[in-house]
Amino acid sequence: GKPFRRGLSGLVFLSAGPHRLLATQAAQQVALNVPETKVTTLENGLRVASEDAGLTTCTVGLWIDAGSRYENERNNGTAHFLEHMAFKGTRKRSQLDLELEIENMGAHLNAYTSREQTVYYAKAFSKDLPRAVEILADIIQNSTLGEAEIERERGVILREMQEVETNLQEVVFDYLHATAYQSTALGRTILGPTENIKTINRGDLVEYITTHYKGPRIVLAAAGGVSHDELIDLAKYHFGKLPGRYQGDAPALPPCLFTGSEIRVRNWDRSFGGGVNLSSKLAQMACQGNLCHSFQSFNTCYTDTGLWGLYMVCEPSTINDMMHFTQMEWMSLCTNVTESEVARAKNLLKTNMLLHLDGSTPICEDIGRQMLCYSRRIPLHELEARIDAIDAKTIKDVCTKYIYNKAPAIAAVGPIEQLPDYNQIRSGMFWMRT
Repeated sequence: GKPFRRGLSGLVFLSAGPHRLLATQAAQQVALNVPETKVTTLENGLRVASEDAGLTTCTVGLWIDAGSRYENERNNGTAHFLEHMAFKGTRKRSQLDLELEIENMGAHLNAYTSREQTVYYAKAFSKDLPRAVEILADIIQNSTLGEAEIERERGVILREMQEVETNLQEVVFDYLHATAYQSTALGRTILGPTENIKTINRGDLVEYITTHYKGPRIVLAAAGGVSHDELIDLAKYHFGKLPGRYQGDAPALPPCLFTGSEIRVRNWDRSFGGGVNLSSKLAQMACQGNLCHSFQSFNTCYTDTGLWGLYMVCEPSTINDMMHFTQMEWMSLCTNVTESEVARAKNLLKTNMLLHLDGSTPICEDIGRQMLCYSRRIPLHELEARIDAIDAKTIKDVCTKYIYNKAPAIAAVGPIEQLPDYNQIRSGMFWMRT
């Protein structure tokens, strides 16, 4: 399983005028035609949420409120280790049996772990929904967690860690979490430290399942061609015995406070990385001045906090100028953003939102994630209304609250001797008003 997947959105630019009206009308039409998301809660607290689009294929999965944020220093890496073990055999299916069954159905079975969630899902023909749900139920409730398989996956995960270390972007984002959320659970990586991977045992995995895989923390989500009533019956039959209560208090989500700070790692010789250039003022300055190879804005959301900012790949000689122009643009957002810039961004956001929900798998992901975060699926027309309500004043107010004169978190990797020192960067977070 990948530690996290950070996809790059396709970009569509819509100018002001009639195009904007057409984009808004198209988005409204899509929003009105979307089938409703039906939600039912079982007696043990497990939630069943689905959207039936009447297709011949479907995606169904389990979204579990349990990721690396629920771990401590000693067992950090367990959630991800467990995800690896899920497909290695159950009491009724060997690993080979499981693989053959999925292959013969023409289905796909997958899983991933993030800092706040663990997800297991299947893509299959709609007629095979009952078998897909039964397989998901089997792998999360009856995995054998055999000692030989644990040792084999230990090696696989250690190799995966080496691969991640060669991915500049993932390394930088892990360092960013480590400094921004230092001394908290969000500061730790999803894969965990090497020493933990070498020592995690069967008891740790069993303890994690019995602690976290409870009814109220699981959503069975489905999209594509799915009957909600059928899904409820399948959920009752296969997940009805999952415990719904805790002996004592439920594990609380530990608060993770943001800390303005920096982390600099110089022993890196990579000078290229992935990214997307946007047609903003910053992009134009960066390209014309050859200030960077690539850059990408990001917004990573968690239940109660989040990281917003810019990821960039520069030559050592241009890093100072790139930082300067970036901070100039951020200050501009706080002070003089225009209504036309906001209108363009709103259209881009709406378009990307609709493009992202293309297919049963992204819709299923959207349902599962929102059910865990908000306890409901926010309908498209409501999201659209929320976007429409934003104007230049909103942007200025929010940026003034969260960016202006605030201490940023910085993670820098590579030959970064020419990166300005932290105090200089900190002083660029406000403008001297004369």
